[in-house]
Amino acid sequence: MGLMDWITGQFIDVIEWIDDSHDTMVWRFPRQGNEIKYGAKLIVRESQVAVFVNEGEIADVMGPGTYELETKNLPILSSLQHWDHGFNSPFKAEVYFVSTKRFRDLKWGTKNPITVRDPEFAMVRLRAFGTYEIRVKDAATFLREIVGTDGHFTTDEIEGQLTNLILSKLAVVIGQSKIPVLDLAANYEIFGEYITKGISPYFEEYGLDLLKILVENISLPPEVEEALDKRSSRAIQGNLDDYLKYEAANSLSKGGSAGDMAGMGMGFSLGQQMAQSMANSMNQSQQQTQTSTPTPPPPPPQEQWFIAENGQTKGPFSVNDVKNMIKNGTIKQETFVWKEGFDGWKEAKDALAQYFGAMPPPPPPPPA
Repeated sequence: MGLMDWITGQFIDVIEWIDDSHDTMVWRFPRQGNEIKYGAKLIVRESQVAVFVNEGEIADVMGPGTYELETKNLPILSSLQHWDHGFNSPFKAEVYFVSTKRFRDLKWGTKNPITVRDPEFAMVRLRAFGTYEIRVKDAATFLREIVGTDGHFTTDEIEGQLTNLILSKLAVVIGQSKIPVLDLAANYEIFGEYITKGISPYFEEYGLDLLKILVENISLPPEVEEALDKRSSRAIQGNLDDYLKYEAANSLSKGGSAGDMAGMGMGFSLGQQMAQSMANSMNQSQQQTQTSTPTPPPPPPQEQWFIAENGQTKGPFSVNDVKNMIKNGTIKQETFVWKEGFDGWKEAKDALAQYFGAMPPPPPPPPA
């Protein structure tokens, strides 16, 4: 090192960072062994934060403003250096400038389809892609967790890691949202806000603030899309008659030629014949089904019995219930019973004689 280089290194008057890039997140002031003079001027512009690192340990964090570097402006660094009564000599410290502006248009997307549960399709595989915006929220945490000693850190170095973080949580967030797959296209903005809210806490662990996630597209597998196209085509074919009428009217309004009209008329007639043929086939199929599979008559209604007990009516009871009640003695021969069709209450021995079994005749009189 020459004499002039040494003298220049001892008198660094202004420490600042003028950023003309769009992707630099952290930039280290180039010291190369030079010392910072006591009283040097530090300029921190809007959307910047200056972080002082002393012997690998994060010390002071300075927000936007212009500072004259003294012990009162660097309390933590002064404590680490034991500058209890100030200092006059140059000092060594690494100065990292951290950009706190928005970093926009960062890309995310699924490399492989992710499987999610869907209320309509049960399970389905989705592909999705879009953009997101971030900003450094805690410069010290960001330096500690992500940057390390990198003197020029750009979004390219973290974009892949953040994309993987988004994708690892995306399936969980989609499942928790319970939005049907077919409704996602109409709710991209709402869904993007929901994803942002669900994934933001994981970005905070890196000292970052996830400002916004934009969903540009969510697509189904090709075979599912083909099935949906067929389903839509069948729905359109269900209105074939109306469609042909519309085309015929449209041709008339445009003054179609006789050949066009004849072709349209033939198509209209063919459409009517097809519709009538399909209707006849359906009617024949229904008639064959009804003829080949006779419908059994409805079962006969069950008898419902009522009993009189202690001046109260109890029931209704089925025939099986009545048989069981006779067996356990709940219904005796002198119990009054009634069912629909009776003129009034009858004793069970008369109304339910067949369920009591054979009764012995009265005993003979005693011998004289």
